[in-house]
Amino acid sequence: MSINALNTATAGLRVTQAAIGIVSQNVANAGSDGYVRRRLSTVSTDGNAGVTTGTVTRIFDETAQRQLRLETSGAAYTGLMATTQASLSALYGTPGSASALDGVLNAFTQSLQTLAGDPSSTGARATVLAGARSLAGALATISDGVQTLRSGTESQLDTDVAAASSLLSRIAGLNTKIIGLNGSDRSAASGAELADQRDQALGELSRYMDLQTSLQADGSVTVTTGSGITLVDHGAAASLGFDGRGRLDPGATYTDDPATRGVGTIVAVMPSGARIDLVATGTVRSGSIAAGLALRDDTLVQAQRQLDDLAAGLSRALSDRAVAGTPASEGTASGFDIDLTGLQAGNAVTLATRSASGAAHTIVLVPTTGNAAGVSAAQTNDPTATVLTVDISGGPATTAARIGAALGDGYRVSATTGGGVRILATGATALTGIDASITVPTRAGDVRTAGTQLAVFVDSGYGDTVYTGSFEGGPHLTGLAQRLVLNPALAADSAGLIVTAAGTLPGDGTRPKALLDALTGAARTFSAASGLGGVSAPYTTSVQGLAQGIIDFQGAAAEQADQLDQGQSIALSTARSRFSADSGVSIDEEMANLIQLQTAYSANARVLTAARDMLDTLLRI
Repeated sequence: MSINALNTATAGLRVTQAAIGIVSQNVANAGSDGYVRRRLSTVSTDGNAGVTTGTVTRIFDETAQRQLRLETSGAAYTGLMATTQASLSALYGTPGSASALDGVLNAFTQSLQTLAGDPSSTGARATVLAGARSLAGALATISDGVQTLRSGTESQLDTDVAAASSLLSRIAGLNTKIIGLNGSDRSAASGAELADQRDQALGELSRYMDLQTSLQADGSVTVTTGSGITLVDHGAAASLGFDGRGRLDPGATYTDDPATRGVGTIVAVMPSGARIDLVATGTVRSGSIAAGLALRDDTLVQAQRQLDDLAAGLSRALSDRAVAGTPASEGTASGFDIDLTGLQAGNAVTLATRSASGAAHTIVLVPTTGNAAGVSAAQTNDPTATVLTVDISGGPATTAARIGAALGDGYRVSATTGGGVRILATGATALTGIDASITVPTRAGDVRTAGTQLAVFVDSGYGDTVYTGSFEGGPHLTGLAQRLVLNPALAADSAGLIVTAAGTLPGDGTRPKALLDALTGAARTFSAASGLGGVSAPYTTSVQGLAQGIIDFQGAAAEQADQLDQGQSIALSTARSRFSADSGVSIDEEMANLIQLQTAYSANARVLTAARDMLDTLLRI
C-alpha cells in the first residue's frame, strides 16, 4: 500500500509540476499578440489509482475567433478607404478659401463680371487671363494628385499581395509541421505553440483579405477566400503575384483583356499550376487588398472623371453653342429640324425617343472623322443610351445621309436649307426632342471670330487644339483636366475677350457677359459617370454648379468613409474583447490556479513524505 501511495504521489507531483509550468507560460505571455491561454488536462490511470498528464488545450471560442478575423478584414478595408478619401478631399482645398477649387473658379467668374462692367480695361482683361490660367492649373494639380493617389494604391497593392502570399506559404509550412507531429506531441505544448503561430499568421492574413478556415483531422487548416477559392490545403499553398504598373495615368484602367489593361492584377498560381485572376473573378471582397482595388479602379477613377467633366464643361461652355430642334412633320411622320452647321467630331447630337409602350430612351449620335471606333455609352453622358457614330468626314453635304444611315429603319433624314437636318420618326417609336452642343471655333487661333463663343481653354495634349469631345484615336475627355491650359492665342491677344468682329467697340461687353452666363447661369448636361446625379442618370447644372457639386460630393464621401471606419473600429474592438475574454490571459485567474496547484503540490509532497516514512519504519522492524 505504501508503495502504491508513493507511486501515486510521485505521479501527482509530476502532473502538478507540469500544470504549474503551463500557468507560468500563460503568465509570461500575458498580453503577447497571438498567444492563446492553455490548460493541462489530467488522465486517470490504473483504475483511478494513478494520474498522468493529458493534453494541452488552447482555450478559445471558434465563433469569436471567426468574428475577429471578419472584423479585422473589415477594419483594414474601411481604414484604407477613410485615409485615402480624406487625402482625396484635401486635394480640393478648404471650401470657400481662395486657393480651393471653388475659390479659384469664383475668382475667374468674378473677373469676367468685372470685365463685362468695364470691357475697355486692359487690367480687367489681364485679370481674366490670369484667372483662367490659375483655374486650369488648379484642375491639373488636383488631377495630378488623384493619379498620385492611384499610383500609391497600385504600389501598396504590390506590397500587400506579396505579404499575403508570404503568409499563405507560412501557414502551409506550419500545417506541415503540425501534421508531422505524432499524436502526443500534437496535443502537447509544442503543438499548441505551432497552432498559436498559425493562428497569428491567419490573423495577419485577414488584414489583407477576407478568408475562411476549416480544421482538418490531421491538425492542418484549410484556408479559402470568402468566395470559396482554396488558397491553402494541408501543406500546399497558392502563390499570389501582382504585375504592378508603377506610375498610373488617367487612361490606365482595369479591363479583363490583358492587352488593354493598364493596371496590375492579382493572379493566384495554384499548386496544380492553374492560374486564377482574383480581380477578374471578384474573389477578394474585404481587407486592404479589396480596398486598394476599389480605390484604384472605382473611387479614384470616378474622381478623375469628375475633374475631366468639369474641364470639358469649362471649355465647351465657353466655346459651344447650344442648339435645340424645332418641331417638323411630313404627312404622318413627325420629328424635328435642327441646325447642325459647324458640327465637329465629338459634338454629340442627342435624340429623345418614346416607344409605343411609353418607355423613354435616348439615342446619341457621335460625329467622327473615321477614327473613333468602339465608342460606348459609358463614355457619353447617358450610360443607358444607344450610341451611334456618324462619319462627317464628307462635310455638310453628306451629314444628313450619314445620320440616316446610322439611324436606320424607323427614321427619315433629309437636309434642309442653311445646313440644317430634318429627322422624322416613321415607325412606332416617336421622336420627342433633339438637341446638340456644337463647338464654334474650329481653330484655337481664331479668337476674334463672330459670335460670343470663344476658345478660352485648349487641349495641350493634342497640340493646343479646341476641345470638342472628340473620340478620334480614343476619348479626348480622359485626362483632360491635366491637359487643359489657357489658349496661347488668347494670351497673346487679350482683345479677343471683347472683339468678335471688325468694328467691335472697345467698350462692348457682349462677349464677356455671354461667357459669364455660360459658366454661372446656363445649364449643361454632364455624365452619369461622375456619380453626382446617380449612377445611371445624367446630371444637369451650370459649370459653377458642377464644381460645387464635386466638392460637396468628395467632402460627403470622406465624411461617410470616416464614419464607417469609426463604426468598424468599434466592431473590431468588440470582437477583440469577446475573443480575449475566452482566450486572453487573466493574471488574477492564473494566480488563483497557481495557489490551487501549489496546495496540490504540497499535499502530494506530504503523501510522498508519509509513504517514505512508513517504508522506513517497515524496514527498521
